[in-house]
Amino acid sequence: MKSKKPALLAVSVLMVMSLVLAACGGNNNAASESNGNSSTNTDKVKTVTIFQFKTEIVEGLNELKVEFEKEHPNIKLDIQTVGGGADYGASLKTKFASGDAPDIFSNGGYNEMDLWMDKLEDLSDQAWVKDLIPLAAEPMTKDGKVYGMPMNLEGYGYIYNKDLFAKAGITEMPKTYTELEAAAKTLKAAGITPFANAYQEWWLMGNQGISVAFAEQPDVNAFIKGLNDGSASMVGNEKFDNFAKLMKLTVDYGNKNPLTTDYNTQVTLFANGEAAMMQEGNWAQTMIDGINPDLNIGVLPMPLSDDAAESDKLTIGIPANLVVNKDSDAKEEAKTFLNWLVTSDMGKDYIVNKFKFIPALSTIKATPEQMGDIGTELYKYIDAGKIIGLQSSKFPDGVAQEFGSVIQEYVAGKIDVKTWETNMQAAWDKLKTQ
Repeated sequence: MKSKKPALLAVSVLMVMSLVLAACGGNNNAASESNGNSSTNTDKVKTVTIFQFKTEIVEGLNELKVEFEKEHPNIKLDIQTVGGGADYGASLKTKFASGDAPDIFSNGGYNEMDLWMDKLEDLSDQAWVKDLIPLAAEPMTKDGKVYGMPMNLEGYGYIYNKDLFAKAGITEMPKTYTELEAAAKTLKAAGITPFANAYQEWWLMGNQGISVAFAEQPDVNAFIKGLNDGSASMVGNEKFDNFAKLMKLTVDYGNKNPLTTDYNTQVTLFANGEAAMMQEGNWAQTMIDGINPDLNIGVLPMPLSDDAAESDKLTIGIPANLVVNKDSDAKEEAKTFLNWLVTSDMGKDYIVNKFKFIPALSTIKATPEQMGDIGTELYKYIDAGKIIGLQSSKFPDGVAQEFGSVIQEYVAGKIDVKTWETNMQAAWDKLKTQ
């Protein structure tokens, strides 16, 4: 027995060592396996940052975020909004410059698309692209490739209160400048303020209002090219002369202090029946409904002349396209959200019922009840082909803000028409790119 104890001890030591080594090896393998899984973990959650400017849909977007994340637990949405008169473009540039670039952001198309082209993911292979209506696809299409998803069709003119018009005895809706002027006089004589003007908002005039003067040029693209190469000018241009005249009419027959009246105040005045008209579009429907859901409203053109065939048109365009940052490490997840937004029953329901959007895709249908009175009126003009395009995305970067300031000077009575046009031209010349 004594002779076996050392052998047994040796065997025991070897067994213990084997177990220890096996345990060590097992731990190393487990660690390696864990490390491997962490780098290829399919359960890893990614956050998609959405930076957009439509303040009127923030509530709905946050509700959609909850629903989307239920269906896609591996994707979280971080929705950030800068709008309501704030300079979204400047904020977006700051985001990129500070290294805090979003995964999805808004882009107006045309010149704005060119400005950001080096950051845009080609979305041509996405399933929804084939369903874009032609008008919606144009702003974000270049060399046959599509770089953005249009959120909706949007249009504007003078939203008007049909009951106040009837109260004043106006039975024929004004479609020319002279007819609009006559309607304003009739409303005022009946003790009704004709216009609610939110001229504190630079975008209302510098982005949207002035677009009409561009759109009614015989060839708007040729005119813009001429402004860039110096062969065309706003000074003495008939359409700009007429736009100034229209602005003066709204001020002469409008609310007090238009330059200190913001969007919310304007819409509140209109929705409460304190003014008969306001320059706005279908984005205002949700706020109007929140104040007075039974308001009987329609849409009038912004006439620059007495030629009814030319003036009886509404501006229709794409206010914003959602684009994907091609350098994002979450761009596939960003595409997943965009597809869900326009193909899921929940997303489509919010587009037409919550946002009151006119859909930009043929696969999303909306009834008059869903779009609201403003959207329905706009759609009638679209269906009749009586539309002009929104032109502001073709402006040089920063010009819309400059235009807003110059128009505010004119509205305040600080400058005459010729000086206004000269200053408008100077703003373009300062910021244009050759």
